[in-house]
Amino acid sequence: MQKGKGMKFVGDSRIKVGPKQTIPKDYSEYPGRTEPFWPNFLLKEWLVGAVFLIGFLCLVAAHPSPLEIKADPNTSGYIPLPDWYFLFLYELLKYEYAAAEYVVIGTIGIPGLAFGALLLAPFLDTKPGRRPTQRPIAVILMLLAVTSVIWLTYESASAVNWEERAEYSVANMTEVEVDTDHAGYEVYANNCMSCHGDSLQGVPGMAPELIGLPYDAEAIKDIAQNGIGEMPADMFSGTDEELNQLAEFIVATNSDGEGSEGESSGSESSNEGEDSSE
Repeated sequence: MQKGKGMKFVGDSRIKVGPKQTIPKDYSEYPGRTEPFWPNFLLKEWLVGAVFLIGFLCLVAAHPSPLEIKADPNTSGYIPLPDWYFLFLYELLKYEYAAAEYVVIGTIGIPGLAFGALLLAPFLDTKPGRRPTQRPIAVILMLLAVTSVIWLTYESASAVNWEERAEYSVANMTEVEVDTDHAGYEVYANNCMSCHGDSLQGVPGMAPELIGLPYDAEAIKDIAQNGIGEMPADMFSGTDEELNQLAEFIVATNSDGEGSEGESSGSESSNEGEDSSE
């Protein structure tokens, strides 16, 4: 028998042929249309995020957030405003069918429809193209959303008197330490706090601040009873003792802002007044 002769290859039909292994096509078959997620695409995302973050940090460092005074429920003249990125929602609530009895429409209905449309945009427009002309639904929805936000923000910001509102800024506040343990503080809270604030800072357009007053205790008591300027008379409701405590509290806060020292100086001034009257 010669070598290589008489050999036969037989196939066994009992052996099942396994599924064909699917190997992803090489990226070179799609030039310019796709790329590996790692590291190509992810590196681009990180670079864009880093540039935006650094730019945002520089903007915050150059122009700090314009903080305003601490919210005080006793200050009726202060109208709080949301941050600039929520001004468009604040303006939306001014329209007739988005406020009052329709407030649910303005707070949940319209924003819910807007964000819901943006979420459904990728499912409504499934074309593979990335150019804006090839994605009309997504582009139109995004343009409507951006235009609405910019317009409502502009309308809200243009209606605010920013010069008057600057008086509420923390940078323009007079720092004063108010002694809440002073006997006259409770009298002040019951008679004056609603107009002049919890720290005697006043309310722009409503009542002046009580810091730096050129008045003594007697003048303050006269103003509390008889009024001055736009302040009407009989605004104070209390006893003569409470009136003295109120005047001493305001004078003490104006003098040095220290509670114990202010109280002692107020009592000394009252004693000197009694001695002079005698």
